[in-house]
Amino acid sequence: MTTVRPKLDSKTLADQARARGAYPHVVDTAAYPDRGGTLDAIASALSLPEHFGRNLDTMYDGLTDLSWLPPGEHVLIWRAADVLKRADPRSYLAVHGVLSDAQRALTPRQGRRDGRSLTVVLAD
Repeated sequence: MTTVRPKLDSKTLADQARARGAYPHVVDTAAYPDRGGTLDAIASALSLPEHFGRNLDTMYDGLTDLSWLPPGEHVLIWRAADVLKRADPRSYLAVHGVLSDAQRALTPRQGRRDGRSLTVVLAD
């Protein structure tokens, strides 16, 4: 039997991240049913530098760097991801894929020397 757990709300997820010493970054894409708006919202939530472009390659580069943020775990809480998923399933899969790849690249077991890691969570 498979148990489906409901998604937690973004506030609860942010509180849980803070409680374990992580830095939460909430991305609310409820008003962005397109790829460009979603990328901009992610860039804003993580304070990506000005050279961030509105494309998946530079998003990945920014997500796997994070050198402008303090060392530690950074939790990207993607709220209302289903808005993009419904409006543009291909873009959702592309953005989701980049976030997943960046998360894998920034796991502590990958040998990051700067102490930064990325956790991506889909919320409400």
